[in-house]
Amino acid sequence: MNIVVCIKQVPDTTEVKINPQTNTLMREGVPSIINPFDMYAIEEGLRLRERFGGRVTLLTMGPPQAKDALREALGLGADAAVLLSDRAFAGADTLATSTTLAKGVEKVGNVDLVICGKQAADGDTAQVGPGTAERLGWPHTSFVRKIHEVAGGSIKLERMTETGYEVVEMRLPAVITVVKEINEPRLPSLKGQIRAKSAEIPAWTAADLGATPEQLGLSGSPTQVVRIFTPERRSGGKILEGSLAEQLDFLVARLRETKAV
Repeated sequence: MNIVVCIKQVPDTTEVKINPQTNTLMREGVPSIINPFDMYAIEEGLRLRERFGGRVTLLTMGPPQAKDALREALGLGADAAVLLSDRAFAGADTLATSTTLAKGVEKVGNVDLVICGKQAADGDTAQVGPGTAERLGWPHTSFVRKIHEVAGGSIKLERMTETGYEVVEMRLPAVITVVKEINEPRLPSLKGQIRAKSAEIPAWTAADLGATPEQLGLSGSPTQVVRIFTPERRSGGKILEGSLAEQLDFLVARLRETKAV
């Protein structure tokens, strides 16, 4: 079973910086980590390989420093890693990102399953996994919490819903996004870390993927961020005291003063 796990290097949540000219995240020189949800995707790919054999290939789109994330993930036991890196990819929205990742999956070739974390910590859109499936023309299931079996060219799994879960069966090749309930990520082994340190990680450009500039980056992004700002801090709050009836009377009186009711 040949599996591609798509991961993303995201800024450390305490170190997020925004480019004021482009309204995009500044990634170079900013402390970064592997997107937390992607750790569960990596673990599930490794577990599926242990059950059914095959190969796990890591795939990420980003600047050269994203190789650090790939090496960290290789230390967990993945077989190979590929970096998609080109200035043409910069400023991509979820559509352009999905296009680039799909091109990468196609170039890897003979892929049975693509696994992504349910969403990225820096965007929280949960759109890239399904978007990649759409670009590939493959079926997909999001918010997967358990994989039951893979047999006969299909996969049977459970996906979380707001009221419980659904059991889904779909044909392979396919794309899934996973939630943290699916497993407990392992720690890297010393042997894995040593191997990852010297592993060759190819970097594929837009030309390598056979993609045109109009499909990628800002040029291929129909959505763009117009403005980003930090909300102003508010002060002057009041903690209500007294009985519930007294608090309600006070609140109603204040609302009437402001003509809110």
